[in-house]
Parts: sequence; structure tokens; C-alpha cells
Amino acid sequence: MTIKCTNKVALIGTGFVGSSYAFALLNQGIAHELVLIDMNKDKADGDARDLNHGLAFASPMKIHAGDYSDCQDADLVVITAGANQKPGETRLDLVEKNIKIFKGIVDQVMASGFNGIFLVATNPVDILTYATWKFSGLPKERVIGSGTILDTARLRYLVGEHFDIDTRNIHAYIMGEHGDTEFPVWSHTTIGASHLSELIDMENEDIQNKLDEIFLNVRDAAYHIIERKGATYYGIAMGLARITRAIFNNENSILTVSSLLQGEYGQDDVYIGVPAIINREGVRKVVELPLNEKERQQFEHSSGTLKKVMENAFS
Repeated sequence: MTIKCTNKVALIGTGFVGSSYAFALLNQGIAHELVLIDMNKDKADGDARDLNHGLAFASPMKIHAGDYSDCQDADLVVITAGANQKPGETRLDLVEKNIKIFKGIVDQVMASGFNGIFLVATNPVDILTYATWKFSGLPKERVIGSGTILDTARLRYLVGEHFDIDTRNIHAYIMGEHGDTEFPVWSHTTIGASHLSELIDMENEDIQNKLDEIFLNVRDAAYHIIERKGATYYGIAMGLARITRAIFNNENSILTVSSLLQGEYGQDDVYIGVPAIINREGVRKVVELPLNEKERQQFEHSSGTLKKVMENAFS
């Protein structure tokens, strides 16, 4: 892939997540150009106008509404469009509806001549990232899902809150499906330079119960937020902005994204949340952490759940 320096983003879907992501890009000065694409052209145009009115307070950036032809020279196409998760509905319940939507989106993007990187945020993100890879025909390195980047951020926040330590000094991962079968990798959790097991007795039942409580609050966070405000969007928008920055700045940062496994962790032909090195080419490499026995079983269960859904969805 030819490396360009235009840093152009084509955003497909200007709902809550898409518009929040666009606002994060503007605030952080990550992109040079942002084109907003939505079935509701007035909404996309209105967002573009509103964002442009903030340019006096931000870095220079070209922002405009457009259509799929604008994807032709985009470095990154970000998809946030699709049916939303409703109260009481799991992410996996959205499979059938959103795969049909994605087929139309990806076909139109590729018809433009697009040859950049796809970043998918729509749920169920692991399944839809796999679908985007299949529909686009692009190399796996250039099709990335937001994966468990938000779940990992939620875990870091809650662990930091428990220990009264800055979230940015908490290093921890949520791996697996972005959904009900995800799991925390406590065996690789550190606070500053200290491993979690050096700070607490991991065998203590009360402490283990507290860790379980923290994880459940991570796993079920979306349900609690959806019950209260109808949707989640600020956190995931920040996560998408973080991935975008890692790509455009060629950072080689390790982020928990949905990547295609081809033998890593003993799994094959599945997109799932794992730590991966992200740079201008997309996913440089999946990082294989040595998991303990419980974590290996949890990973196999999560992967198996996704594969079963995919078999039904793509049969």
C-alpha cells in the first residue's frame, strides 16, 4: 500500500457514535479532511456545517458532507452506520439486520476505488468486521474493528477508581468478543510498574469477588448506559479517535482491536478482540499474550461463540 500524508477520513453514519467521533477528530486535530456520509443527507450536511463553525477554535481541517465517491482517495473509512442495540437486546441480536446493511455499504465504498483502511465500530463489531473483510477483499491488516478497546478503557477506569490511581497508569486488557463472552486478562494487569498480584492477594475470596464485580460492571456497562440514555457513544468515539491517531501517526501502539486470527491463540478465521500493534499499514501484528488456563478457556469459549454466529450468518 502506498503511504500518503493526506490523513483523509470518510465517515459512514452520522448518528450518535459517528457525530461524536467527528467531534473528537476536530477537537484532537487528528485528520486533515473529514467527509460525512449518511443516508440522511441533511443530517450529514448539518453536522458538517456545525463542525465547521468550531474550526476557529481548533486545528485546520476540511469538513464536508459527501457520498461514496468521496471514499476513492480516503486513507481511512470508518463505519458507524447500522441498526442500534435496543434495551434488552444483545449485540449478537443485531447480526442479520446489520450484515445486510454492510453488504450495501462496503460494495459502494469499494466501487469508488477505495484502497485504504476500514475501521468498523457497528455492533456486533467482530462479526461485522469479518463481513467487511469478506465483502471488501482487502488484506486482513487493513480491516480493523474497534473490538474491545472500549471495554479495556472501562476496565482501566474502574481499576484506577478502585486503587485511586490515574487511569492512564493502569495497564490491563479485555479480550474476546465485544459482548457477553469477553473476559479480563488479570494475569497481565499492571498498575504503574507493579503487577496486580504484587499489590493484592489474588487468592483471597473477598478480593476475587471485588475483581469479579469490577469485570461485571465492565461487561454490562453498555446495558446500564442504554437503560439510562438510550445509547453509548462518547466512550467509543474516543476509542475510534485513538485508533485513528495510531494509524495516521504510524505509532506502532498496542491497542485491543478486533483483528483476524490465523493461528494466533490457537484460533483461525475469526475476528476477535486482541492486543495488536497498530500503525499506518493497519494491524502490523497480533500480540500473543501467554494466557493462564482459565483465560485460555475463556478465549476459546468467546471465539467459539463468534464462530457459531458466523456459521449461521454466512451459511
